Amino acid sequence: MAKIQMKTPLVEMDGDEMTRVIWKMIKDILLEPYIDLKTEYYDLGLEHRNATDDKVTYDSAEATKKYGVAVKCATITPNAARMTEYDLKEMWKSPNGTIRAILDGTVFRTPILVKGIVPYIPTWTKPITIARHAYGDVYKNVEMQVPAGGKAELVYTDKDGNVTKETIHEFEGSGIIQGLHNRDESIESFARACFNYALDIKEDVWFATKDTISKKYDHRFKDIFAEIYENEYKDKFEAAGIEYFYTLIDDAVARVIRSEGGYIWACKNYDGDVMSDMVATAYGSLAMMTSVLVSPDGIYEYEAAHGTVQRHYYKYLKGETTSTNSVATIFAWSGALRKRGELDELPELVHYADCLEKATVGTIEDGIMTGDLYSMSKLEKKEKVDTEGFLKAVDERLKAML
Repeated sequence: MAKIQMKTPLVEMDGDEMTRVIWKMIKDILLEPYIDLKTEYYDLGLEHRNATDDKVTYDSAEATKKYGVAVKCATITPNAARMTEYDLKEMWKSPNGTIRAILDGTVFRTPILVKGIVPYIPTWTKPITIARHAYGDVYKNVEMQVPAGGKAELVYTDKDGNVTKETIHEFEGSGIIQGLHNRDESIESFARACFNYALDIKEDVWFATKDTISKKYDHRFKDIFAEIYENEYKDKFEAAGIEYFYTLIDDAVARVIRSEGGYIWACKNYDGDVMSDMVATAYGSLAMMTSVLVSPDGIYEYEAAHGTVQRHYYKYLKGETTSTNSVATIFAWSGALRKRGELDELPELVHYADCLEKATVGTIEDGIMTGDLYSMSKLEKKEKVDTEGFLKAVDERLKAML
C-alpha cells in the first residue's frame, strides 16, 4: 500500500532511557512503514538539554505553538543523583513543567481499558479522566527556610506603590515558608478547556478544591469556574445532556471511589498530579494512561503519563531482555496523528490512528502482553512477550486492519 501523506509536521520531542528506545521501535515498526512521517524533531534527552542549557525545551514548546500538535516521549527530571550520572551543569527543571507553563494548558489523562485487566475499584466500569491545571501552585512556588525569632509576611505592592500586608506567622523557633500563586487568566483557560473537552466527549465535569479552608485561593478557582459555566456553557451542557458541579476535594474522593466512572474530574495542578497517579494505578497501570495537554488556543501536546522506565533501561544496556509496556507511548503517537489528521482534513491519517489503537488493545485482549499486564490479566490464555515482540504483534493486527 502507498504510504499515507501528511501536510503539516508534528513536533516530535524525543526523550530518555527505555522510553527513548521504545520511541524508535514504534517509529520503525508501527509508523514509518505506513506513513510518510513529517516531524520537526527536538531532542529532549537529558544530555542534549544539558548541552543546550535547556534551550531545546523552550524551542520545542515554541514550535508546538507554531504547528499546533506535538508528541512527546517521557523525559528525566533530574535530581541530585542525576546531576552526577549525567555530569549536569545545573539541576534542570522538568521539561513537562516548562512546556505546560509556556502553553498554559490543561492536562487530560484517561485510562485505557482492556478486557482482562480489572480495576482495583471494581465499580469502575468506565474511564475517569483527570483534568489537571498545568500552571502555578507548588510548581511555581517560592520557599524559604527561616531561623528562629522572626516574622513572615505576605506582601503585595501594586503598580502605584501601595502595599498590602498579611502576617503569615511569627516564628519563635525555626521553620519554613512557602508562597504560591496563580493567575485569573490561567484559571479561566483551565475552566474553558474542561468545559470544551466535556462537550467534545459528552461527559460530566466534577471540579473539586478545598474552598472551606482556602477561602481566597481555592475559592477564586470555584468562583471563576461557576461564572464561566453560568455565562458561557450552561445552555450548551443542558443541550448535550451533561452537567457540571463543584464539590470539596475530600467529598470528591469519596464520590469517585463509589462511582462507576465516565466523567471528567478537574483538579488544581498538584491535586491533579496526585490523583492522576492514583486513578491510573487503580485502573491497572500508569503505562495504560493517555495524556494530552490542551491549550486555550487549541494547541495539543500528547505524551505518555509515566516516566522513563529507568530500571528496564539499565537491563537493556546490559543486553538483557526487557518486557516494557509501550501502550501509553503508542497512544501518544496515535492521538497526535489523529489530531493532525483532523486539523489537516486527512481521513486516511485519522483512520490509521484509530486502527493503531484498536490493534494495540486487540493484541492485549488476544492474550499477548508485556510483563506488567501479564501479572494483572485475568485472561485464561495469555502470553508474556518482550518489548519488541509486543510491537510486532500489534503490527500483525494493524496490517490486517489497513
